[in-house]
Amino acid sequence: MIQTLQLRVPPHVAADDRQLRRHVAQTLGVEGRSICDLRLRRRSIDARQRQVFVNLTLEVFVNEHAPALDYEPVHYPHVEGAPRVVVVGAGPGGLFAALRLIELGCCPVVLERGKDVHERRKDIAQISRSHTVDAESNYSFGEGGAGAYSDGKLYTRSKKRGNVEKILRVFCQFGASTTILADAHPHIGTDRLPRIIEAMRHQILESGGEVHFQTRADRLLISHGKVCGVATADGREFQGPVILATGHSARDVYRHLHQAGAALEAKALAVGVRLEHPSALIDRIQYHSAEGRGKYLPAAEYSFVAQSKGRGVYSFCMCPGGIVVPAASGAEQVVVNGMSPSLRNSAWSNSGMVVETHADDLDGELRPFLEEAMHDDAFAHLHPETLQAGHPLRMMCFQEALERAAWVQGGRRQTAPAQRMADFVNRRLSCDLPTSSYTPGLLASPLHFWMPRFISERLKEGFLAFGRRSHGFLTNEATMIGVETRTSSPVRIVRHAESLQHVDLCGLYPCGEGAGYAGGIVSAAIDGERCAEACAATLGRATA
Repeated sequence: MIQTLQLRVPPHVAADDRQLRRHVAQTLGVEGRSICDLRLRRRSIDARQRQVFVNLTLEVFVNEHAPALDYEPVHYPHVEGAPRVVVVGAGPGGLFAALRLIELGCCPVVLERGKDVHERRKDIAQISRSHTVDAESNYSFGEGGAGAYSDGKLYTRSKKRGNVEKILRVFCQFGASTTILADAHPHIGTDRLPRIIEAMRHQILESGGEVHFQTRADRLLISHGKVCGVATADGREFQGPVILATGHSARDVYRHLHQAGAALEAKALAVGVRLEHPSALIDRIQYHSAEGRGKYLPAAEYSFVAQSKGRGVYSFCMCPGGIVVPAASGAEQVVVNGMSPSLRNSAWSNSGMVVETHADDLDGELRPFLEEAMHDDAFAHLHPETLQAGHPLRMMCFQEALERAAWVQGGRRQTAPAQRMADFVNRRLSCDLPTSSYTPGLLASPLHFWMPRFISERLKEGFLAFGRRSHGFLTNEATMIGVETRTSSPVRIVRHAESLQHVDLCGLYPCGEGAGYAGGIVSAAIDGERCAEACAATLGRATA
């Protein structure tokens, strides 16, 4: 007999299998020895009150055993010799597009400008050690994309766009813990995700697909208005329809498409800082206890949102027990992001704290900052019309200007400008800074002075609101680290709602975060599958 049971139990019961089985047996009125297996179907923490509980949904197997596998694995056939599809980018959008193409009987040819997921580690390490950024191999470019070294969080609200459960099952098939199928906010961890990504690549190769690293697609091959492949920086050409999954930092791709006359549009963007607290402080605040998380609870999470002068101010990509990392993808820019290992056991917790920004804000409050930035020789290559209303790359220019300002304020290295949180709110310079997880180092800087007032004033109001909501959150123990700008793509590559092909270029399927249609690992993976299905349908492959 199988019964589904919903429980609300203290953390120590949820964490101990024997106590949990005893509790289940008492609830069902059966003998403990008759319970053969428990399968966790849903788990979440309720910390709204002073007493913290864990909510569990369990499948209880009474007098029978659970099946060996918790899910039905996907079958990937051999597709060598099948119709070829070029997939540009090996982030979650590109990898899941390639795997779905194999399911549908197409042969994916994956082109990745960066290195494989293990070789990337060496280049990423150099950012902290020597303050040098490899423009082709960094936190944004390389196998796994930006998601590979930025936490592995799998929470998404994009449930209407596709099958979230399918995406999570595929992750499990390639090595992720099945706990991600149950957790309310599933998380793999930066330390485990690379092995899973590598296993996906091996499956693509075993099925007859191709994966080419350090192969940057420089130009679309277009014949009679139809995309028929790409040309790469090393002079090769790859033929076939193109799924373009290049990620939110491939600015050269946006520029190439704009020069080619492809339909693009500027997209709203959220920018701000990465805010780092001691994780023990966040645990005490969120769990309403001087003891913090104790033995049985994970590092605490938070989520904040407020409104300030018509724009949202909110936390983004919260990393409990995590670290702040240098996420620049080129020279003369400082960008920060956050990530957590699977155990979430560092001494710090961090989150992006960002302000919603629209393209028309560049004609109003943000205009002075952008105009002043354009006097910098670094932007001499830009045509003046780039700043005008309606130009599709203007939000990208704003993003670049803010990152260069952070680089200048950080000492023209990967040292990041930083300020204590309460000092920022009170418009004071921080004389010193707390110890930080950010390994390239911090430089005390008056963020309240040089950041655009559009951003700084709204962050201040947001912090005051968050401090009122959670006593102790607004503190000088917390450090603001600038700048967080890669929350999403600043450009949308316009595509048809039904066919998912570009509105002007048949055969081109803009995909994932870089195309402006997804945000995060799972939503990009879902979009990758959708683009694969649309592409396969045009090649006569069934998409059931």
